[in-house]
Amino acid sequence: MSLIIEENRVVTLTYELRDGGADGELMERMDARYPFIFLFGTGKLLKSFEENLRGLSSDDAFEFTLPADQAYGRWNVLNVLKIPKGDFNRSSDVPDNYVKIDNRVNLTDDEGLRHNGKIIGIGDTEIEVDFNHIMVDKDLHFKGAVLAIREASMDELVKQHYLEEDGIRK
Repeated sequence: MSLIIEENRVVTLTYELRDGGADGELMERMDARYPFIFLFGTGKLLKSFEENLRGLSSDDAFEFTLPADQAYGRWNVLNVLKIPKGDFNRSSDVPDNYVKIDNRVNLTDDEGLRHNGKIIGIGDTEIEVDFNHIMVDKDLHFKGAVLAIREASMDELVKQHYLEEDGIRK
């Protein structure tokens, strides 16, 4: 009996991700040499992405488009912050020569969480960073195939993440 994609299953698949639709710009490709492997149902992926895969079996093909509102949302001004330069320097490991408009940076907040953003302004005392997701406002078109499905191991269930055979988190 063939397994289907549902909670607590490790899924291996290939896909092409395009901006907007089937003819859109190629944004990402996961092929058979470098497939996408994940533990289904952990809340770490877009819920709408997982729901489009739910119930598929090995060797099934899929194709769907996630509207921006079901993907990474719409641009939100509340995700743009002006950070005092001293705080910016403390929360990042970005060298001074990399602090330039349009460069992407990783910053760590007071709770130790990392956030990705894009520098959009540099003032005398502060740096303005847009923390909206890089794929905000984009409709995402996925086309691919399910390569394999297996039951998750106990370690994977405890850690809520897919593990390689050697126990290393991927």
